[in-house]
Amino acid sequence: MKARTALATWLGTLDDRRLTALLEERDLPRAAGPRPIDTLPALADHLLSDLSVGRGLLACDRGELDLLGSVAALALERYGPATEEPEGAVRYPWQQHRPVVRVEPADRMVAEREVLAWFEPGEERQRAERALARLRERALLLPAPAGRLALPALLHVRATDFDGYGRPVAHLLTAAYNAPEIKRIAADLFGGEAANRTRDRAQDMITALLGDPDRVRALVAGAPAGARDMLDALVPGPPLLRTHCFVGRYGSQYAGPDTKYVFRASGSGDPDTDWLAARGLLIPVGHDLVELPYEVARALRGEDSAPNPRLEPEPLTVTARPAPGWEAEAGAAAASAAWRAGLVLRALAAEPVAIRKAGGIAVRDTRRLAKAAGADEAQTRLWLDLAVNAGLAAPHREPAPAAPGRRAKTPHAPQPGVRLLPSDRYDAWAAAPAAGKLLPLLVTWAVIPALLSYWPDPEETPVALINPQDESAVRLRTGVLRALATLPDGCGRDAARRGHAELLNLAEWFVPPLGNHAETDDDLPERLVATLAEATLLGVVSHGALTPVGRALCRVLEAGGARHYPAVPGAGADPAGRGSDGLGADLTARPDLARAVTELREALYAALPEPSSTARFQSDQTATVTGAPEPALCDLLSTVGDIESEGHAVVWRITAASIRRALDAGWGADELLDRLTAVSEGGTPLPQPLAYTIKDAARTHGRLKVVRSGCCIRSDDTGLLAEVVHARGLSKLGLRRIAPTVLTSTAPPEETLATLRAAGYAPTQESATGTPLLTRPPSPRAPSLLPPLPPSAHLPA
Repeated sequence: MKARTALATWLGTLDDRRLTALLEERDLPRAAGPRPIDTLPALADHLLSDLSVGRGLLACDRGELDLLGSVAALALERYGPATEEPEGAVRYPWQQHRPVVRVEPADRMVAEREVLAWFEPGEERQRAERALARLRERALLLPAPAGRLALPALLHVRATDFDGYGRPVAHLLTAAYNAPEIKRIAADLFGGEAANRTRDRAQDMITALLGDPDRVRALVAGAPAGARDMLDALVPGPPLLRTHCFVGRYGSQYAGPDTKYVFRASGSGDPDTDWLAARGLLIPVGHDLVELPYEVARALRGEDSAPNPRLEPEPLTVTARPAPGWEAEAGAAAASAAWRAGLVLRALAAEPVAIRKAGGIAVRDTRRLAKAAGADEAQTRLWLDLAVNAGLAAPHREPAPAAPGRRAKTPHAPQPGVRLLPSDRYDAWAAAPAAGKLLPLLVTWAVIPALLSYWPDPEETPVALINPQDESAVRLRTGVLRALATLPDGCGRDAARRGHAELLNLAEWFVPPLGNHAETDDDLPERLVATLAEATLLGVVSHGALTPVGRALCRVLEAGGARHYPAVPGAGADPAGRGSDGLGADLTARPDLARAVTELREALYAALPEPSSTARFQSDQTATVTGAPEPALCDLLSTVGDIESEGHAVVWRITAASIRRALDAGWGADELLDRLTAVSEGGTPLPQPLAYTIKDAARTHGRLKVVRSGCCIRSDDTGLLAEVVHARGLSKLGLRRIAPTVLTSTAPPEETLATLRAAGYAPTQESATGTPLLTRPPSPRAPSLLPPLPPSAHLPA
């Protein structure tokens, strides 16, 4: 049975969970192209394609890749090299008559018992059997008769690459030369009469000689010593060498897929290289690039030993057991992270910031938010980036006001700026317990393709909401978490005794390779340090050990949590939910991912202490909350006081100025006293100094009243009005006394109110009927931009 038919039949036996997991790993929605994949044979074609197989290989660890490469090497030994025309290759009109060459996996199967024989009986062989089962489940081993293993075509074609071999000599000769060069090589190998043969006959003679290991070894035995040394370096692989033996037939420096080459008339300048090239042992494959054919390397290696793929990584050797209480310390770090992120977003809600035209937030605005939240700038940038990607904050442009007397604004009218606002999901998030707050931030941190606290150019100033995209950031996090997860519970790595090389090596075992290109490989140690620092800040890692929260987050990544970015699994869940309640409909069709998110939520609730609902008020007018305060208590104390210190306890300082700020926002003195007494620890009354300060502030508050009549200021205290009308800082209001108890202002009520408060007075606002107006500021919200997870990939019923 052909591989396509067998795979389609096997797909029909899968349940929804297994089929969904397979299709999402192979990226079916984005890889399907313009033609829909709506039948099992069409799906089999997709899974057999090079693109799909390549995506599946990216999800393998080093042991699985080594096992697949060893099976491919066994097939290479049994059947020889496999070549096929690359998918999507350009075919010119004169090439249309050529048949498309495809490898049929069913024709290159190997015996499973031969593969299992590489492993010692017992645990090692059982481990190999489990690895083969995982590869079958992911269609990287294709359905085959019992006892046989079938690989996708891509692995057969790339088998020579896995072992450091070049391509077959016949393929290289056909691609590189026209008839004159083929005949010249034949003449060098067989004598001058070979030059009179046809091109096909001459090439067959060359291929037959180089395909015979004994004749190859005899040929090389007569080579110059320098040529033999060069072969010794190329035979183990890689099989490529830079040389000047050849030029393009038409002298072009460009080497395209159909470029033909001729020997350089003056030679390469290296007699040893020229000797090898003249006998077909080196064949051109690009500009100044030659390749050693497969048959030559195979003859000179003489390898008869069985492959030895390693299925388990080398364990971390430098470990340490953290001090007692490290898990509680990790929980405190996680609670602090949720608390600090809440303060940053609370400051943003109180005073939204502008988005620059060039993108990001101005440094001065970041510093203002950091100061308001009591955080440093680097952490403030981290919380803002996580909040935006988690859908808790979003840019928003207010609609432009219509010009008076016009139906539409003019084309050149100035447009309102874009501001960063809390989203419509923020209020529910702010009212949730710390575990509910941290869940979307943690998953966002895990799946975002950027290293938020790492700025690659030290000479540039980091800007919030502008981070260089780093596609390997998720792979680095995944590898680090999986590497640390190999340690026993409660055991961590001892970074003080050895650098990060061992951890990086183990991380790369799980997600090879970590870097996408050379420049990311150079800064991997610095990026690892930044990753571990962020993980420690979030309570994922503590003292070099993975916390229970970190292990749960690792399972979210293993379940494919990063595949759907910018959608973030669990970020749209009810922040106050427990267990699997309120996870959202987008996780219903993904039970593995839903289970992982549920485990993460439960780990957060278990790790984070219950928030405090009471405060201890003292005579020095401070309020102290042990641990993390619940949101309502935090709002109340932040309204009436200012945070003075943080740590295992949060301390607010309550002053006349902070009380006046609460009164300005519409709170009454009696209301404040009642609310603060209700949250006093043990139900104890408020200290007399604090109660007196609140009453004194309320007594002077409202002695000035701004009347909403365009506008007037009135007060029964005529001496106070006389002071105000002569105050130099209020001259811009154009104050004028029209009665003993009334002043008029040329500024509107809101500006007059703000100017008086800035000057140190405590006015209140009245309506035209004389009733007090509450001036609690509005809280604008932006629509959340967090996209839902895409529909589950599956075939229609």
